[in-house]
Amino acid sequence: MDQNSRIYVAGHRGMVGSAIVRQLEASGYSNIVTRTRDELDLTNQQAVFDFFKAENIDQVYLAAARVGGIVANNTYPADFIYENLMIQCNIIHAAHLANIQKLLFLGSSCIYPKLAPQPMTEAALLTGELEPTNEPYAVAKIAGIKLCESYNRQFGRDYRSVMPTNLYGPNDNFHPENSHVIPALIRRFHEAKLNGDKEVVAWGSGKPMREFLYVDDMANASIHVMNLAKDNYEAHTQPMLSHINVGTGTDCTIRELVETVAKVVGFKGSIKFDVTKPDGAPRKLMNVDRLQSLNWVYSIELYDGLEATYQWFNENIDMFRG
Repeated sequence: MDQNSRIYVAGHRGMVGSAIVRQLEASGYSNIVTRTRDELDLTNQQAVFDFFKAENIDQVYLAAARVGGIVANNTYPADFIYENLMIQCNIIHAAHLANIQKLLFLGSSCIYPKLAPQPMTEAALLTGELEPTNEPYAVAKIAGIKLCESYNRQFGRDYRSVMPTNLYGPNDNFHPENSHVIPALIRRFHEAKLNGDKEVVAWGSGKPMREFLYVDDMANASIHVMNLAKDNYEAHTQPMLSHINVGTGTDCTIRELVETVAKVVGFKGSIKFDVTKPDGAPRKLMNVDRLQSLNWVYSIELYDGLEATYQWFNENIDMFRG
């Protein structure tokens, strides 16, 4: 794409969207269009249509979403399925009506069945039951993939989808209850260290395996996939199986993650695992052969990414107080 192309990043204040904006700017793209939630309600169909009609957008990164961890997904299932479906439908359809040819939809590894063979290939989609704790969110993300594929098949659009593994990094949600595992652990260990606590309780048994990708790697992969030549992208995908996994291809136990976060934060006390709390899926590891065949691999190791994330958390601590 021309570096003067008008690029709309939906969800630019979120963890992934903000990382995409940073990398686009660093790569010389100077015409990036953003809107805050107050400026544009993405669940409002008419507002989204009017925005696209007026802005002459050339390509779209659809990183806007209602996201959260196990607690949030269990507490607000209706919000998660409704808001995500509305955001996706409004943006993808409005982009088509505005004759925008290129769009990248960002999904989630939770689209795969709870007991999918590991590591999970793209072909595992729709082959089994989803993890119950985040099924509404997963259904919405699956719908987003199928929306992109359907507009491609019916109208010849070039709408692509990438499925990230568990992400973390700057601008993550560090809410004590509604956040994902890494920001929740960073905050919990940080506060325990400040309070002089001798013990921190982590949810679950610590046995499940998880894969984690630093958000700047995700942004880099997103831009890489968006800019692939169409014939190259289509040569490595299928019309009705077009999404691409994004991850490291390696994982660790939750226990190993918890102990690593404690080390990064500097918590010296003991760690207890509360086995009465849910574990979620036993393992969620992405097969990234498709992405590697398209000449992309991750570059930021977990420990380094955790250190960078904790540094960002400390530099922005004021926004998390109270």
